[in-house]
Amino acid sequence: MSRKFDVVIVGGGVIGSSAAYFLAAEEAFGGSIAVVERDPTYAEAATPRSAGGIRQQFSTPENVLISSFGASFIKSAAEYLTVAGEAPSLQFHEGGYLFLATGAGLRTLIANQQLQHQLGAETRLLTPNELAATFPWLNCSDLAGGSFGPRNEGWLDPYSLLQAFRRKARSLGVTYIQEEVAGINVSQNRVTSVSLRSGETIGCGAVINCGGINAWRIAAWIGLDLPVRPRKRLVYVFDCREELTDVPLTIDPTGVWVRPEGANFVCGVSPEEANDPDSTDFELDYSLFEEVIWPTLAHRVPAFEAIKLIRAWAGHYDYNTLDQNVIIGTAPHVPNFLMANGFSGHGLQQSPAIGRALSELVTFGEYRTLDLRRFGYDRVLNGQAIREANVV
Repeated sequence: MSRKFDVVIVGGGVIGSSAAYFLAAEEAFGGSIAVVERDPTYAEAATPRSAGGIRQQFSTPENVLISSFGASFIKSAAEYLTVAGEAPSLQFHEGGYLFLATGAGLRTLIANQQLQHQLGAETRLLTPNELAATFPWLNCSDLAGGSFGPRNEGWLDPYSLLQAFRRKARSLGVTYIQEEVAGINVSQNRVTSVSLRSGETIGCGAVINCGGINAWRIAAWIGLDLPVRPRKRLVYVFDCREELTDVPLTIDPTGVWVRPEGANFVCGVSPEEANDPDSTDFELDYSLFEEVIWPTLAHRVPAFEAIKLIRAWAGHYDYNTLDQNVIIGTAPHVPNFLMANGFSGHGLQQSPAIGRALSELVTFGEYRTLDLRRFGYDRVLNGQAIREANVV
């Protein structure tokens, strides 16, 4: 055993690097940390291929609070993530989220907003007339209303946040190892070391599984059945002839979403469950845009009838098949194996709060700031899904 660390984090994406930063910055910890990441270019990682959204418009209290902290942290990133006098440029556009609804959906938005207001989110319910006045480019003829979050909602550059966490963590003494974990070794119900593909074995006091779409494989090494699978998501970029202003990230009642990206727009939609198999490839499906997304956008925004598709890309969700919410905490039978998996598309915006939570679990053995016990593995064992009404 050539090296030993107090904590080994498997996966150096935005979740793993956030956990590394918060743990290294925690004065009460003071231990050694290693992050094992097989591809430091992150060419195929989920983070840089995401749409970069952040919102408080959830129906689950923990999700509202998690993303509220995320927005606050991102706005104050210079205070926390500056290295050698250089502050990160996260390019946060506080353009807001706009959820649109028909009659049935409006009741959900009303209930959600009551919760959001109780937790400090500044969301606003808008009537069809108010929607038309605020967003004149929007077709409101079949809408019952909408919910708009003008503050602490919008989008940022995902890759910049990832690199900012990584750079700050390294400046605080975190070791990044370019390797692939090939196994986890357990003795007397405790992780003792991780094995690398190179043949090296690294001793550790604890392991944190931040393996993204491979998290279920990592969990299986300790006999844990993690309901997390890789699901492909496509993002399309298009140009619109007509100039539109003040366009938030807009979610149609069908689930099709769109937001500005510089002078262009990006858009997408989650497929129906029956057409959403496990997938790790990056093949593009243009029929989804032509047959589903474009007709929906053309109806909702008349200016989008005349658009030009520029490009597209594919990325992957670490999709929690139980309830699409994160599974965070310790393994029930291996207490020094921690996990933060199954974000189902919310990982970027939740990364600051999740990194902080993991650092608290390692350092204090409990959550100190935001109680996330409800998102623990016990609900998987008991089949107690946490249903989130605002899944995008």
